[in-house]
Amino acid sequence: MLRFTKLISKQMRHVRLAFRRWNSNSMSNRALGYNVGEEIHGFTVNKVTNIPELFLTAVRLDHIDTGAQYLHLARDDSNNLFSVQFRTTPMDSTGVPHILEHTVLCGSEKYPCRDPFFKMLNRSLSTFMNAFTASDYTMYPFSTQNSKDFQNLLSVYLDAVFFPRLRELDFWQEGWRLEHEIPKDPLSPFVFKGVVFNEMKGAFSDNEALFAQHLQNKLLPDHTYSVVSGGDPLHIPDLTWEQLKQFHATHYHPSNARFFTYGDLPLEQHLKQIHEEALCKFQQIKPNTAVPPQSLWHKPRAHHIKCGPDSLAADPAKQTTVSVSYLLADITDTFEVFTLNLLSTLLLSGPNSPFYKALIEAKIGTNFSPAAGFDGSTREACFSVGLQGIEESDVEPIRGIIAKTIDEVIENGFEEERIEAILHKIEIQMKHQTTNFGLSLASAIASCWNHDGDPVEVLKIGDKVTQFRECLKKNPHFLQEKVKQYFKDNSHCLTLTMSPDDAYFEKQARAEQEKIKEKVISLTDEKKKEIYQKGLELLALQSATQDASSLPALKVSDIQPTIPFTEVEMAFAGDVPVQYCAQPTNGVVYFRALSSLNTLPEELKPYVPLFCHVITKMGCGSLDYRQQAQQIELKTGGMSASPCIVPDNSDMDVYEQGVLFSSSCLERNLTDMMYLWSTVFNNPRFEDEERLRVLVRQIAQELCNGIPDSGHVYAAVRASRTLTPSGEAEEVFGGMNQVKLMKRIAEMPDLTTVLRLLPRIKLHLLNSDNMRCALNATPQQICKASDDINMFIREISRKKKDRKLLRAHVIEKPLNPAHTGSSATYGVKVTRKLISDPTFKPCEMKTYFQFPFPVHFASECIRTVPYTDNDYASLRILARLVTAKFLHSEIREKGGAYGGGAKLGQGGIFTFYSYRDPNSTETLASFTNGVKWAKAGKFTQQDIDEAKLSVFSSVDSPIAPSDKGMNCFLYGISDEMKQRHREQLFAVTHDDLVKVANKYLAIGQSTRGVAIVGPENESITKDPSWVIR
Repeated sequence: MLRFTKLISKQMRHVRLAFRRWNSNSMSNRALGYNVGEEIHGFTVNKVTNIPELFLTAVRLDHIDTGAQYLHLARDDSNNLFSVQFRTTPMDSTGVPHILEHTVLCGSEKYPCRDPFFKMLNRSLSTFMNAFTASDYTMYPFSTQNSKDFQNLLSVYLDAVFFPRLRELDFWQEGWRLEHEIPKDPLSPFVFKGVVFNEMKGAFSDNEALFAQHLQNKLLPDHTYSVVSGGDPLHIPDLTWEQLKQFHATHYHPSNARFFTYGDLPLEQHLKQIHEEALCKFQQIKPNTAVPPQSLWHKPRAHHIKCGPDSLAADPAKQTTVSVSYLLADITDTFEVFTLNLLSTLLLSGPNSPFYKALIEAKIGTNFSPAAGFDGSTREACFSVGLQGIEESDVEPIRGIIAKTIDEVIENGFEEERIEAILHKIEIQMKHQTTNFGLSLASAIASCWNHDGDPVEVLKIGDKVTQFRECLKKNPHFLQEKVKQYFKDNSHCLTLTMSPDDAYFEKQARAEQEKIKEKVISLTDEKKKEIYQKGLELLALQSATQDASSLPALKVSDIQPTIPFTEVEMAFAGDVPVQYCAQPTNGVVYFRALSSLNTLPEELKPYVPLFCHVITKMGCGSLDYRQQAQQIELKTGGMSASPCIVPDNSDMDVYEQGVLFSSSCLERNLTDMMYLWSTVFNNPRFEDEERLRVLVRQIAQELCNGIPDSGHVYAAVRASRTLTPSGEAEEVFGGMNQVKLMKRIAEMPDLTTVLRLLPRIKLHLLNSDNMRCALNATPQQICKASDDINMFIREISRKKKDRKLLRAHVIEKPLNPAHTGSSATYGVKVTRKLISDPTFKPCEMKTYFQFPFPVHFASECIRTVPYTDNDYASLRILARLVTAKFLHSEIREKGGAYGGGAKLGQGGIFTFYSYRDPNSTETLASFTNGVKWAKAGKFTQQDIDEAKLSVFSSVDSPIAPSDKGMNCFLYGISDEMKQRHREQLFAVTHDDLVKVANKYLAIGQSTRGVAIVGPENESITKDPSWVIR
């Protein structure tokens, strides 16, 4: 210990200074100097509030001439955020706020070029840029660490939302249009196209999203919540261009706006720019956008909907979903919302909660129903509980179980330890620092503020915890009375059921065709010609070179040439290397351990994800699974395990395989957390088959539910499967094969054979052999933490004699490549054990996964070069370049997909992809044409510089204190390597980009794989080169 203390003493002194700077609250203190009534650039200060638990000061202002509301959160965080949100309350399901959100970003008065939003992605160093359409508001946020960039983006955003051009052709492209299937062929059939149209078709192919949407529509039927703000695909074609423009005129006015800024940039600068560039051009109006309270029902209601069948359901006879939902309090009552949110967690979260015991462990269904729990996104909050994966005959018994459970909670209340566990969770969440903290705060306050609640009150969590404790102290039955008030005695209650219809998607397709037929019948010959001409006009516009010279832009010279290095120190606990990183973690300790899978038999590998999921959920030592869950909630911020496949950074046929164990805790609980880990490692409990069955059903259901939203990920994993040895491992752990394995396990009547596999996996994983650990904590905590880590390593088992390396080809590499010549600490070399397969030969494969979706997810993957290769930087720039300058236009604008592009993975796999795409093989052709475009070199130096800016915005994205040093610990990428890669990115030239396009991406140059997830495709089915799954 003495030597270790000396080793880190210099680092501790350095980080203490940084910690004091971080903890000084200088911007927060400065903001306290504003006076109520003070006028600043057209705004009046009306409230200044210090919130010490979040290290910030909130300043509320109003714009004098328009009444626009403004909230600034001053905090010492360089990742500054802006957002403006409008209350948008549609009264039909045409998706007008959603389509407007897309269309305002297609050009404005000051920036008339097409698509300034997507172009700014390549002209800035933003850490976040997006726009969101909620049920009753639309928000436009961005964040950046660069002051000049902030002003540029603010100018573009202000002009977009207040002065958009709203051209008809942009409405056609982004919203919907009736157009010939082949725009240049007037004899081809008419079809519906449009980005939002296809996005929402994809969204509602997800049964969970469908259920949640209907739940809101039926529980709150009186006003805007009765419609689909994002747009129902069968109603979107009813929206006209004139209606879109009218909605903008009535909703996108400063008097209906709420501005939000966060970070360490001066407030005065923001106010001046917002006033001068936008607000000074408006006068106050009274927007008629308020949402009235929902009329309360005198008796409960019920509703039934149909959905598409789940082809991966563990039991095809059990595909019904039911939930019972209750309307709760107005969300502007922030303490009541806090209490109800906490109450929801007590009722539903984890194996100790009453509804988990009564519903999940009854094994009637597979998991809680979609949208289960507290929802505070509408004017009145709601709570929902139910089950999915049930038989239709189970609906009434489940309603009875829910009613009985409510009665039992009213009678018995909650254990004090359970309440303390939830309050502890809140405490650790307040202390945990994220890189997008400003965005998290903006999202947290959005709904309350949208309905004229006080956004600052939402942030004062510490006060609410104190008030809650006082209420509980004065009235021990406080929570039970809330349960009685909002659940037992609440007649505003909806029972929603959903069951599959085998012909559901066919009926949807027929309804769409009927809609098209209805539109076409009403067309005159002249109108048909007009549609044909407009289609050609749009195609020409999409194909034309865009002049973006009006847009502001940073220069490559604005990018910092070097990165700050993160100080880490390596010590040993026994012979286990431990990386210590002293950081301003605000009193939270973050622990990781990576345990190698090199000795694990191949037949056990597919079960590693299951092992990871259950290892902290089945009990350990003297604790059963309920007691274990309670201790984890009381003493930690969560304990998890996950498979970890890390491609080598210098050889594509080499990779590291392991399981990453992660957890966090408050400093006072570190000893308890490490004791829990040692108990998990030494004495996990694998004897409870019924507990395993519950967990397996949940896992299988969650995996199946995730496919409609993550089809592009599954397509990419499968497409890259045969390109590298690590690609095969990724498919085993996280691809469609894993989904189908979990489905098979969930179908098994007897899980004994699976249960017996878990101790075998434990033997190879839960020990200190081939393990390394990392800990991030405050400098003051590092020394104490080392004692706890040492104790943990001493207590866990070592059985090297029982385990032999099954891989003969193991390659040892230094953990930190920068220390190759001096990587010995205490005389022991710190290495990673990677594996290679000399017999591996990459091969090409095309796979088509048939699902009854109305959209496709396509991917083509190409094997290129690893991270340290000189060409890697050029390929990375090229991926961004081809996305922005070619694929965006072809796949999104012309093709109508919600998303698409190219990216280069850390392992050297160049991936083309599309998301919620109406096309399949046509998109594959776009990928091929993108390569041809790149090979031809039809791009300018300006294009290259923009691609570099976009890549650097990712490279330089902020890193949370909890994650500092993790690149080296997990991936073997040192700061020196990152700096070298940075210099390579700066140096990429036009010739380099053309060279790598020809060398790696051209047909016949590199091995590639293709995969598509989507509906049945006759042409692909008949093509013998495809494997149909």
